Amino acid sequence: MKSEDIKKAALKYFSIHGYEGTSLSQIADDVGIKKQSIYSHFKGKDDLFLAVLKDAKEMELSSYVAYFKQKQEPEKTLYGFLEEMRKMFQENENLKFWLRMEFFPPPHLYKEVQREAMDLENQQEALLEELFESWISEGVLAGSARTLTLAYTGVIVAIMVELAYSDDSKRLEEKFEALWTVFWRGISK
Repeated sequence: MKSEDIKKAALKYFSIHGYEGTSLSQIADDVGIKKQSIYSHFKGKDDLFLAVLKDAKEMELSSYVAYFKQKQEPEKTLYGFLEEMRKMFQENENLKFWLRMEFFPPPHLYKEVQREAMDLENQQEALLEELFESWISEGVLAGSARTLTLAYTGVIVAIMVELAYSDDSKRLEEKFEALWTVFWRGISK
């Protein structure tokens, strides 16, 4: 159980302070162990960081899968997911961590972070493309599933950037509604 406790504390500190601003001593203090005890579970800070990153990626992917399995009408499903993502950012340490590390990875771990980010992106796109294909075949949406997937993920990324960089809720709301309105107008029949 200690390695899970260590990862939970590391997630909190990496989310708040980033990789560079987090020390193993902080994490150990939070868990109530000596810093050296972390090495019983992880090779070092990089190993711990990558373990937290992989966990965050898996949680992110599982939230996508769980949400989109509840497939409803396209507008409700797609708009609802964007709202859910915004809510999760406020409440979910994994998403905060994931966004921060995807935009600001530790330079020496850039390739590892990018590899995990691309893997997540590819899996998300496959899930969305399958969903769009089903709606197109039902005659509810028009267009190419690949194009709709890329456009929707573009909306997701734009909202993520706003969540990561801005604390202006009015601007986020305006951007959210503008992106959604233009996207939905472009894909609905």
